[in-house]
Amino acid sequence: MARGRKRKAGRRHPSGKLVQPSAAETQREAMATVLEARQRHYGVTARQARDERLGTALGRLAFGEVITSEQYAAGQKYAEIHHRHHAVLGWPMPFPASVTGILASDGVLGGSGAPPSRELVEKMRRHYGAVLDVLDQCDRDRLDAPGKAPSVLAYRLVCLDEDAGGWPQADLTNLALVLDALADLFGIARDAHRKVLT
Repeated sequence: MARGRKRKAGRRHPSGKLVQPSAAETQREAMATVLEARQRHYGVTARQARDERLGTALGRLAFGEVITSEQYAAGQKYAEIHHRHHAVLGWPMPFPASVTGILASDGVLGGSGAPPSRELVEKMRRHYGAVLDVLDQCDRDRLDAPGKAPSVLAYRLVCLDEDAGGWPQADLTNLALVLDALADLFGIARDAHRKVLT
């Protein structure tokens, strides 16, 4: 009977050492695994699995046409402002870490470690304050309506990446309302009379 570990499969150098895959090969293998998982989990074709929207709960609603492209863009902008505000002020980030990872790769997080300028802090407070005002107004508008508060739904979907596939229609209605209001704030919709956050 043979002793020791079972020999690992794979290509080998003449010395017998395993040939390590290149970074490109490793990345291709990882992407293939992701695409296969998306096909299996979401019931999409191989081509549809490449759609980047399937990577987030917000994007999956847009992919399934539960929300409009304008609402999707508003949700993305809300996530950006929320995370930038927290990063600039040094507040803890909500999970998932993948959103934080995206921001870090864009240079939003990390960096030199120098404190942010007063102008940047004031700008982020102003932008975040405007977002909070919109969320608060949506909550007040839907105070007696069925379903959860629009601000809670937006936070859970966009910032916590909570899957909304099983949400009741009342919650989806409230979510659409808050995303429309955020789209108005960010100037995403085409109406010329909407206020724009600058």
